[in-house]
Amino acid sequence: MEMVTSFVYPPPPSILLNCMSVVGLAALAKIGWSEVTGNHLKYSKFGVSSSSPQPQKQRFGSISSRNGMLLLYTPAFLAAASSFFVLPSDDLRFLLLKSALAIHFFKRVFEVLFIHKYSGGMAVDSAFVISSSYFSSTAFMLYSQNLTLGLTEPSFDMKFAGILMFVVGIVGNLYHHVLLAKLRKEDGKKEYKIPKGGLFDIIVCPHYLFEILVFWSFFMISQTIYSFSFAMGTMLYLIGRSYATRSWYLSKFDDFPKHIKALVPFVF
Repeated sequence: MEMVTSFVYPPPPSILLNCMSVVGLAALAKIGWSEVTGNHLKYSKFGVSSSSPQPQKQRFGSISSRNGMLLLYTPAFLAAASSFFVLPSDDLRFLLLKSALAIHFFKRVFEVLFIHKYSGGMAVDSAFVISSSYFSSTAFMLYSQNLTLGLTEPSFDMKFAGILMFVVGIVGNLYHHVLLAKLRKEDGKKEYKIPKGGLFDIIVCPHYLFEILVFWSFFMISQTIYSFSFAMGTMLYLIGRSYATRSWYLSKFDDFPKHIKALVPFVF
């Protein structure tokens, strides 16, 4: 236990936070496994296609992909941005976490509005699940950090290494999202192609890889049990989603290079 507390703050005096650390991790792991087994959240490549001869009806309907993506990220961005006023503090670690969360979700909203071109739709229930997950995790990370104020910091301080990882993750994620966007801007057609350039030459989902780095950077900056739980859960989900994405490319493109892995170069 002493080794653990040298890396993280002690468990917070909140039954809600401690329960959500377990429930959130288990839920994300389950959703990640569902991706592997073919039960996908309905967005992006697995979204609602209007061009399908027999479009599958969604239980709660669907919305455009652009509006869906805005719904995914905007509440979390607003939660992070409002934390500067709702939870004022001059604690450096807390300020770094607020800033990292706000920058990350602002970047995602910016990409939706100005970088990506979308086609098809997103199932409303999938949009709700992802949006509520991002929003609640942001709020709980901030609340958990607020409860650490005044406590003795972990003996192994990772916040500056976390900032470095955050910069690498967010720049790498943005770069590969730009490469994805360029695929549709080249000929104006709204259809999927095999992405090329950057790490796309060796893995299918480099944007997921760098997003994982971003969420682990949140943990390294905050060093709370909840942020560790959400980073682990997000990684497990994106592992499953990247596996499903690679399988999708293999089924759609006969010339898809078999050496290209899903998420980790040369490994997975």
